[in-house]
Amino acid sequence: MSDITTYKLAFIGLGTVSQGAIGYIRDQADLLRDQYGFALKVVALYTARRGSLYQPAGLDLDRVLAIGRNSLDQYPDDPNLKRGLSMAAIVDQTNADVIIEASPTNFDDAQPALGTIRTAMQAGKHVITANKGPLALAYAELKALAERQGVYFGYEGTVMGGTPALQFARLSLAGMTISGVRGIVNSTTNYILTQMEAGNDYAAALAAAQRLGFAETDPRGDVDGHDAAGKLTILANVLLGADLKPDDVQRSGISALTSADIDAARQSGERWKLIADAHRQPDGSVQAIVRAERLPVTDPLAGVAGVTNALSFETDLLGPLTIVGAGAGPQTGVAILSDLIDLHRSRH
Repeated sequence: MSDITTYKLAFIGLGTVSQGAIGYIRDQADLLRDQYGFALKVVALYTARRGSLYQPAGLDLDRVLAIGRNSLDQYPDDPNLKRGLSMAAIVDQTNADVIIEASPTNFDDAQPALGTIRTAMQAGKHVITANKGPLALAYAELKALAERQGVYFGYEGTVMGGTPALQFARLSLAGMTISGVRGIVNSTTNYILTQMEAGNDYAAALAAAQRLGFAETDPRGDVDGHDAAGKLTILANVLLGADLKPDDVQRSGISALTSADIDAARQSGERWKLIADAHRQPDGSVQAIVRAERLPVTDPLAGVAGVTNALSFETDLLGPLTIVGAGAGPQTGVAILSDLIDLHRSRH
């Protein structure tokens, strides 16, 4: 294929999600070229603590992935390689035409990611983000800014990791009215509840989740429902046309559940799950709730175990439809790759 379009990427953040995406970009290069007609070059990386790199001709992805979570000082010198650029310089002063924002989520004010996305769009650059904060707090603003600037705005990785929840709704459910979404969108709590069903108490299940890296040292963002509320805000705003903020979500978590609660549910043919639920009300408003619920084992969400996520869409033409898949980890990089493909399709 002769006319290959090449997109030059700058990654803001080099954690699990970015490393996963870079691995997929490297491994799927032939497929992207042969099947879709485009190529990807990673020209810049920025991290808050491990340094930054800019190579206009493209970085060596094998070397980037070999560095892992170590300092970017380990990347070999090259005459055209620049180090130590600020985040603003990476966005403004490099030849990158796509900024991929994958820094840690902040639900308080979404900074610095929100500012980075605004700056990139104002500079006429496409943006793909896996950062939930800007979507939860400023989706309408960013969507409007992208439209004014004529740039692509992708955010598939903000909900359900690499499982294509938002694109499924946008593409596969086109022509239908979605009146509600309901699901398991936090992997940590689902793992803990699965462990409690296996006989562990809450403290032991949480410790296991922390040991395996599924839960943070301070797990309150997950177990108290904050992460699920942020994701539910995104779902409500993107799919139901709401204008919610995370604080508008009625929220409770799982930390009060005991082994006795788990046993009582089991004896009744039920399972506890942390459910995120947003539905349009008769007056047109959208109600959003995150809470632990006892589900009958016949419910499609009841059988979703471990770190797997699931989301049910309530549609007018097909009724409820449920998708199940990985909710976190390096697989989220697949969502970034799918947004890049969507970007290319939207431009060609």
